[in-house]
Amino acid sequence: MRIGELSRETGVAIPTIKYYVREGLLPAGRLTSPNQASYDAGHVRRLRLIRGMIDVGGLSVSAVRDVLAAVDSPEESVHNVLGAAQEAITPRTAAAPEGMEEARRTVAELIRRRGWRVEPQNPSIEKLAVALATFRGIGHGDFEEVLDAYAEACERVAAADLAWAGRNAEVDGLVESVVVGTVLGDAVLSALRRLAHVEASARRFESLAEGARGRRRRQSTPKPL
Repeated sequence: MRIGELSRETGVAIPTIKYYVREGLLPAGRLTSPNQASYDAGHVRRLRLIRGMIDVGGLSVSAVRDVLAAVDSPEESVHNVLGAAQEAITPRTAAAPEGMEEARRTVAELIRRRGWRVEPQNPSIEKLAVALATFRGIGHGDFEEVLDAYAEACERVAAADLAWAGRNAEVDGLVESVVVGTVLGDAVLSALRRLAHVEASARRFESLAEGARGRRRRQSTPKPL
């Protein structure tokens, strides 16, 4: 297809496509004449992956370049490619509250206890430590008592995520699924958690309220003489 067709197929403007080619994100088309190039389905897939990482993942062009370098490295395993993609889309923590050293030890112990094979430099480790240190700082350090329950739930979520992403046979399709699925999946998970909170609250506290109302009714009912 010509570049105009590629633009219509992907919704990416022609100047943007040319920019991606110049930046090395998108392979150049096959020259069919001195002023014409031909593009194929591989370019369509790569463009959609680039846009997914930029539009949904919020990545910079340089971060996209790093992820694509991993995708295009034949010696890299799928596990390493997915790790590079996830690391690129995980925001770094700007501020570090007090108590970070203890929080980091708690996270390290959780990872050891769960048997998770995670590199020490994974940015999510620091992100979790910041959250735990903040909990402690505002007087809710006992939240750590439910960490393993959270971790167990997240293991199931991660298995579901990768089962869904694994439907894509090609590595770049896998990466696109992980990037889009992680960003949008976080939104889905957050919304589902809040809905589950409402249901759990209804089960836990409405039943208590019903019991209290029942007791009050019994106490206020005159006993027969």
